[in-house]
Amino acid sequence: MGSLEGLMTGFEVAFSLTGILFVLIGVFVGTFIGMLPGLGPITAIAVMIPITYGMDPSTALVMMAGVYYGAVFGGSTASILLNAPGISGTVATSFDGYPMAQQGKAGKALAIAAVASFTGGTVSVVLLMLFAPALASVAVAFSPAAYFALMFMGLTAISSLSEGSTVKALISAVVGFMVATIGIDAQTGTQRYTFGNVSLLEGLDFLVIALGLFALAEVCSLIINRKDLSVNNAHKLGSLRLTKGDFNEMKGPVTRQSFLGFILGVLPGAGATIASFIGYITEKRIAKNPDEFGKGSVKGLAAPETANNAATSGAFVPLLSLGIPGSGTTAVMLGAFMVLGVQPGPLLMTDHPEIFWGIIASMYLGNVFLLVLNLPLIPYIAKILKIPRPLLISLVIMFSIIGVYAISFSTFDLYMLLLFGVVGFLMRLFAFPAPPLILAFILGGMMEQSFRQALTISNGSMMVFIKDPISLSLLLVALLSFTFPLIRQIRSRKG
Repeated sequence: MGSLEGLMTGFEVAFSLTGILFVLIGVFVGTFIGMLPGLGPITAIAVMIPITYGMDPSTALVMMAGVYYGAVFGGSTASILLNAPGISGTVATSFDGYPMAQQGKAGKALAIAAVASFTGGTVSVVLLMLFAPALASVAVAFSPAAYFALMFMGLTAISSLSEGSTVKALISAVVGFMVATIGIDAQTGTQRYTFGNVSLLEGLDFLVIALGLFALAEVCSLIINRKDLSVNNAHKLGSLRLTKGDFNEMKGPVTRQSFLGFILGVLPGAGATIASFIGYITEKRIAKNPDEFGKGSVKGLAAPETANNAATSGAFVPLLSLGIPGSGTTAVMLGAFMVLGVQPGPLLMTDHPEIFWGIIASMYLGNVFLLVLNLPLIPYIAKILKIPRPLLISLVIMFSIIGVYAISFSTFDLYMLLLFGVVGFLMRLFAFPAPPLILAFILGGMMEQSFRQALTISNGSMMVFIKDPISLSLLLVALLSFTFPLIRQIRSRKG
């Protein structure tokens, strides 16, 4: 079956009355869940698996796919309005989205996020349709050494691009790695940095650290700096209308990150998180005025929002073509496939074309639904900014506590949330950037695993990272991205 014929089969599934209804349900539920700090697509899909018992597999999987990309689409709302990213894929969105909201441009920020997300999602669906089988073989070609080099490149780039001292950024990244090693070593079973506390055996959850470093740190800053409580700009929605200048600024980042985000999403283990960070880093690197990033830049908001939504569709390439989950969420999706009696992999396209092409076709429809749902709702969503600031602070604290407690039902995690809130505030006070810490924590486990796998394959030889051409290329890019800012700083001091 050719691509065109298969897509027609998919449209028959997606554009049936049942298909339209379940795509709409999926994206609506996903968007709503994505807006709530503490919940994400993994939780949503896991909860919906029992609901799909007895349903037609194609309909059920179309709905769960809608929940997935709907949650990533909606996840930007909490990042922009509250600086409380509930999922790792929207952390980079808060870097410029939240400052824009503080400047009284919340409506504009949400509109940029909606348009960028729609464009990135739609372009990546077209690429998914055209290149899924071919790109699956590219994903397999990435060795453990190449994966390590890819993640190392992302980490060194964001450390070198952080505002202020590069040394402080590296210290922040090292702390992130240290936190990532807490728990039981998966390979040796050794306890690391648990200090005899059983609550630390499984390590720390991403949400504890993200909400602590961003949401609670912001709350601490607002409480201590009481003058901020009276700032009027933060209560304004502002205009939703995007000017020609805004579209011109968005054009480059959205085009580039639609392709880059999709490619990174294809790589198993990379996903929306790495795509959003690398998208942000790339645009800041090539920008004529990189200093505007982190202060409410249109490019700085459009880039990660495009990249994370493009990566969401890209993650379906290894899942559908190889049966390999490309992210934590697609790993849960793989479980949903199994429960419904469907085996994803090379034979899915021939054995179940209605499922393979139905999911792809539903993404076209789902992205349109997401745009149509989100743009008119922006004035209502942004009303959260009109809540009196003391009450809003209380709500942020409450949502953070509920979100963390709902994951593990552990009071210990609440103490950790408070601890990282204080750490985040102190980092702001002494100008230590938080992004390198959170990215190092996210990548720490995957980098360690890839590093060990590479050394196991090479019998302990470090030359494996140089002999692999992909790994060598990525390491050279990492070296260049790290040394250029240092050279620039030395030259500016001499000048």
